[in-house]
Amino acid sequence: MSEASIDVSRTAAEGIALAARRLREARRLVALTGAGISAESGVPTFRGPGGLWRQYRPEDLATPDAFARDPRLVWEWYAWRRQVIAPLRPNAAHRALVALEKRTPEFLLATQNVDGLHGTAGSARVVELHGTIWRLRCTSCAHTREDRGVPLAEIPPRCACGALLRPGVVWFGEALPEEPVTRAFEAAREAEAVLVVGTSSLVYPAAALPQVARAAGAFVIEINPEPTPLTPLADVSLRGPAAALLPAIVEGT
Repeated sequence: MSEASIDVSRTAAEGIALAARRLREARRLVALTGAGISAESGVPTFRGPGGLWRQYRPEDLATPDAFARDPRLVWEWYAWRRQVIAPLRPNAAHRALVALEKRTPEFLLATQNVDGLHGTAGSARVVELHGTIWRLRCTSCAHTREDRGVPLAEIPPRCACGALLRPGVVWFGEALPEEPVTRAFEAAREAEAVLVVGTSSLVYPAAALPQVARAAGAFVIEINPEPTPLTPLADVSLRGPAAALLPAIVEGT
């Protein structure tokens, strides 16, 4: 156990024990992860103080309009992000979720992250609600392919059909892909427990997943450094780094 998880209060220790017991008992479990779990691996949030790239905000670049105006500029930003993320490794929280998946009969991990670290860690039953930065999608023929090349061979990249490729992520103003969202909400309605890790619980529809699960009777566990809108609804809400708290919970199961 890391130093960050040693000095816990009695209440936190009880919360860890209760969360561990409920996860141990659950046969149907949904986990929802956000930027916080990736930040602990060194992935920048690209938001807030210091989140600017050159003079641009993510909201100025991650849009269909921005891509239509200047696809090269948008791809330069994504190429930079890919170079930042490529050497980073999954942390103890990612690995704890892999262990939890292996011991839970019906498990689904829904992530808002596009960095691919859950897959690198070994998660198999995972849906990427916002897509992945490592997938490229043709703007004409809809062909998709995985590309982990860093740096990219060309900017902007092109499909074999000659059309521009775009990042396989959901941009501002775009709807989330129907299949992953449907799968996640179906699992949430059937879940006995829901684990929410490192998400602000502000971005919908993902933020509604634990609410739907709780309405159906699931036990809700939240791990986040700061309180969120979900905190008052959670059965257990733990403050601290996921890389310390989540392994402590999973090891207790």
